[in-house]
Amino acid sequence: MAKQLVQIAISYDFDGTLAPGNMQEHSFIPELKINVPDFWAETKRIAKEHDMNEILAYMQLMLKKGREKDIKISKQAFKDHGKGIKFFNGVEDYFDVINAYAKARGAHIDHYIISSGLRDILQGTSIAKHFKMMYASGYKFDQHDVAEWPALAVDYTTKTQYLFRINKGIDNAYDNSKINKYMHEDERPMPFRNMIYIGDGETDIPAMKMVKSQGGTSIAVYNPDKRKTRGKPSLRELCQALIEEDRANYMAGADYADSSDLVKIIKLTIDRIVAFEQLNLFKK
Repeated sequence: MAKQLVQIAISYDFDGTLAPGNMQEHSFIPELKINVPDFWAETKRIAKEHDMNEILAYMQLMLKKGREKDIKISKQAFKDHGKGIKFFNGVEDYFDVINAYAKARGAHIDHYIISSGLRDILQGTSIAKHFKMMYASGYKFDQHDVAEWPALAVDYTTKTQYLFRINKGIDNAYDNSKINKYMHEDERPMPFRNMIYIGDGETDIPAMKMVKSQGGTSIAVYNPDKRKTRGKPSLRELCQALIEEDRANYMAGADYADSSDLVKIIKLTIDRIVAFEQLNLFKK
């Protein structure tokens, strides 16, 4: 009888976690010929003025700026912007490497994105094929596949909802009946103890804290190439604070090369999860 593989889920933020900066800044905002800091400043002003969710504010502003420039913001255009995104070192090879490592140790990994960025851009990236689901903000499109209205906004608090969807085996963002339905812990397809969350900043704190408190593993990452701004904590120092505040288990630079500290942490975590599940078999 074939041995059953241990099921593991790794969830990633995207901006600042798998790729530097915000995905909208790689080519979308430059195409509109808008100054990037000005775009985000206007987003914050709109959100404050209308007591508005900041994710919805930036999504609406993208549509507004596109119309002003007479640029159709279509589903295909978003995918084309995704094609140009550059990742942190090792990202494009990492998924095959970590999947093979897990399989050799008796485990299977499902990868997920949980991001405040745009799923329509994510779908055009070279790594999109590796994810079972990409939970991210997105637009409703008309019959011509032109964006007409924000359909889904994922912010720092709603990220936790998608972890519960993974936990309960719900592979969509719309079904609220299943997520609210009681399910005994033993019946949930993906136990929190078998989950890893990787994120870089404040928008990931509730998700990291929840995964950690539920017995999973949270890893805080930082851009190793970004210089410290005078008078402000470095990105590494911010991650260190998450460890000290008991919000994350580990921290490392966002380097996904096989020899990196981050990948070593992920591999050791896989080993620990597999060992725990194998030991549990002796209780039955």
